[in-house]
Amino acid sequence: MFKKLANTLHVLLCAVLIFQLVGCGTIMYPERKGQKSGRLDSGVVILDALGLLFFFIPGVIAFAVDFSNGTIYLPGTSRSSLDLKDLKQVKFDPKHSSLAGIERIIKEQTGYAVKLGQSDMNVVKLRSTDDMMVQFAQVLPEIRDDRIVLIH
Repeated sequence: MFKKLANTLHVLLCAVLIFQLVGCGTIMYPERKGQKSGRLDSGVVILDALGLLFFFIPGVIAFAVDFSNGTIYLPGTSRSSLDLKDLKQVKFDPKHSSLAGIERIIKEQTGYAVKLGQSDMNVVKLRSTDDMMVQFAQVLPEIRDDRIVLIH
């Protein structure tokens, strides 16, 4: 009886250690992999900290894995800056384009339907990439989705 209980505890201990070695956030939220920053998910931090409390080395590894994979961060809380290499240029002729035509171009290129005539929409003519960066910095402090620049 004692040997069976000891074997069961060994298996349980191995399972817990393996779970901690791969990181809690990585197992629970694999869709978060690749995030670079953001607000920490308190649930993942607490689970990793419990691993740190009970099993020091696996806890440290769990934190390291979750931070390196980005699974410790809540989704949508990244504070990334706009990188010019992530921009996609779409050229069009402004003389032969209407707002509806530009809306169609945006829908075709990004999959997002926009309405440029809305009262809370601000359409600005930009002369350079620097102008674009200034505008984005003013109105979109957190840019996470597809990036598109319409140039004529």
